[in-house]
Amino acid sequence: MRKLLFAAACFWAVSGQAQDIQNNPTSNHGNKFEQLGTILPTPNEYRTASGAPGPKYWQQRCDYVIRCTLDEKAQQLTGSETLNYFNNSPDVLTYIWLQLDENEHSNKDNANYQDQNVMPAMMTDRALAKMEDQNGPDNGYGHKIRSITDMTGKTLPYTVNKTMMRVDLLTPLKPGQRFQFKIDWSYKIPDRITLGGRGGYEFFPEDGNSLYTITQWYPRVCVYSDFQGWQNHQFTGRGEFALTFGDFDVQMTVPADHIVGSTGECLNYAQVLTPAQLARYQQATNAKEPVEIVTLAEATAAEQRKSSQTKTWHFKAGNVRDFAWTSSRKYIWDGMPQLINGKKVMCMSFYGKEAYALYRKFSTRAVAHTIKTYSAFTIPYPYPVAQSVEAANGMEYPMICFNYGRTEKDGTYSEATKNGMLGVVIHEVGHNFFPMIVNSDERQWTWMDEGLNTFVQYLTEELWDNKFPSKRGPAWTIVDYMKLPKTQLEPIMTNSENIVQFGPNAYAKPATGLNILRETIMGRNLFDFAFKEYARRWAFKHPTPADLFRTMEDASGEDLDWFWRGWFYGINPVDISLDSVKVARADVNGTIPPAKSITKKVDAPMVPEFDDISKIRNREDRNLRFYTDTDTGARDFYWHYARGQEPYDAAKTFTVEEAPGVEALTPEAKQRFADKYFYELDFSNKGGMVMPIIIEWTFKDGTRQIDRIPAQIWRHNENTVSKFFVKDKEVTGIRLDPFRETADIDESNNVWNQMPAPTRFKAFAQKTGAARGQSTGSNPMQQAQKK
Repeated sequence: MRKLLFAAACFWAVSGQAQDIQNNPTSNHGNKFEQLGTILPTPNEYRTASGAPGPKYWQQRCDYVIRCTLDEKAQQLTGSETLNYFNNSPDVLTYIWLQLDENEHSNKDNANYQDQNVMPAMMTDRALAKMEDQNGPDNGYGHKIRSITDMTGKTLPYTVNKTMMRVDLLTPLKPGQRFQFKIDWSYKIPDRITLGGRGGYEFFPEDGNSLYTITQWYPRVCVYSDFQGWQNHQFTGRGEFALTFGDFDVQMTVPADHIVGSTGECLNYAQVLTPAQLARYQQATNAKEPVEIVTLAEATAAEQRKSSQTKTWHFKAGNVRDFAWTSSRKYIWDGMPQLINGKKVMCMSFYGKEAYALYRKFSTRAVAHTIKTYSAFTIPYPYPVAQSVEAANGMEYPMICFNYGRTEKDGTYSEATKNGMLGVVIHEVGHNFFPMIVNSDERQWTWMDEGLNTFVQYLTEELWDNKFPSKRGPAWTIVDYMKLPKTQLEPIMTNSENIVQFGPNAYAKPATGLNILRETIMGRNLFDFAFKEYARRWAFKHPTPADLFRTMEDASGEDLDWFWRGWFYGINPVDISLDSVKVARADVNGTIPPAKSITKKVDAPMVPEFDDISKIRNREDRNLRFYTDTDTGARDFYWHYARGQEPYDAAKTFTVEEAPGVEALTPEAKQRFADKYFYELDFSNKGGMVMPIIIEWTFKDGTRQIDRIPAQIWRHNENTVSKFFVKDKEVTGIRLDPFRETADIDESNNVWNQMPAPTRFKAFAQKTGAARGQSTGSNPMQQAQKK
């Protein structure tokens, strides 16, 4: 086998930018490539080391039957619910925790986790009144619990702690048992435009009507899990929800001229719609384009006359983690089906005239596109409907979401409004998958909800419009955030309530990280398979970050601990610098150096510098079999040598070649290497986050080539690395990360446009059977420099 041997040569160091790091390295090898180990929870029977649910995985369940009435005049919602709670855990429960999210609006029962604030130079009357209200008398908002009883009518004791309520059981609930109980409640519906929050009403003074988003509206059971127990962290309005799956049977009584959109399927359209509306709905179920079920003309007419009668709408939803609905006489309603795995899903939109020009054109089509695309990247959408509601804000629930996107009064809109509306519809509909189906704990890990969803949102936007101006997902869009001082950065693995830069940290950075994994580190095939496997494994279950990290590695065969450690647990940015370039040509006609021989003495046996305690005790322990006099053949060499039984000849020598023998290159080899160009590139890691090195070469003839070096090149030196390349053509320019795919925060040190003149090195063919022990695997450029 012939190999090139690089002999003495002189090379031109183009730059010394890495000198400080080389002279003053803080650490040649840290922990960037070490396994996460005990940072992740220990695998068990519930959650395996592969990232899959274990053989004894369990989760609780709660079914709800709810009857409620919307009082438009009093702005009050009154409800009664029956809960059927299944204890599938191995634990005995003596109480059940429920969430009272409407207490967020109470100035007495809210979480009261206040942020600092200052006295501004200017403040609106609404903002000032809201601040004054915080410390005033009871504002009347929040859940009013009227009664809690078991199914025999016995009163159950309960305790309200801010936004959480503990219901104490009269008899312990054993594993495998279920418990049914009833709660009667009411609350004053807040003006969400003034008070904030996701649920409430928006009043339109122009026509005197309200649009209701009824969300986080019923007392709902907290998650009890194998990894945390009760998730009863208080609701502050930011960290969202951890919820239990179940079936819902809900009837809502509303003004007779209201249109209701809801989680689940309606069971009585024939009773609540006009014959014309019902016919249009049936037409929409087979349409290829969105059909107006309630028309603009009907909605505009309903705004002018307010019915004093009521109607009751009846919906059912199976295997969902929550239930939300909306009601207003302002709604235009359109719909069309989308086939998912051969099953028809009704895609529908509800919106007022203020959004008509945008929503009529885009919303339902965007809903259909979203569930189709997400299904391709995760699991097939399992529910019968998917709905988008224009409500001036964005929030998600199973099968229904609330979005923004209103036009100017004359029906016109800007590109920014249109793209923002499309982005939020895709994002909120996409939440059906994360976390409504892949049901992570949003209260603890916002990024598992928002970050994963934002990533697939980006993929979906790209497939909606290849030039869509996505603001989160592409690596270059996170650079400004990563450039911030480290005192302003936080790990992605930060609790929701503690995050300062919420949007970049919980949405953009995890989405960017997944996109970098897909496009730059793993490749699309490996990533897509592993990501789908994660969705498949944890659909309708409660995953944790460790389950995601482990599944991605298990299904792809890629060790990604270095990436999770750096991107999710760390704050260091990416900044890879191209510090120097060396160029050479091969001198294939050089003089062959003769092989040199050297005579060496046979070494005396090596013994340790220090006799450790184990060796001393082994010599003294006569019970050890291999030290007994009757079995001297089993004694080790040093026992014999120390007693003169193993002879050592100090005069004995042997001869060895100092360097491998070489021979002249064959004509074929000369022709092969004579016209090659050889380059050594030196890189430094200035940012701290290791990442693949992507190199774009520009050749003298104007052509370009990309080389991709995996991040593991940094494994043995996390500060500086060098790489040798052989090229067929002369290079005139070098650029790192040409597609801006690694989130490198400083592109000024990524480019080299002034190439040095090439030097020459000598090339020979190596003889077969050359002297052993001579390394031929190191960098040829470095070998040449050592000679």
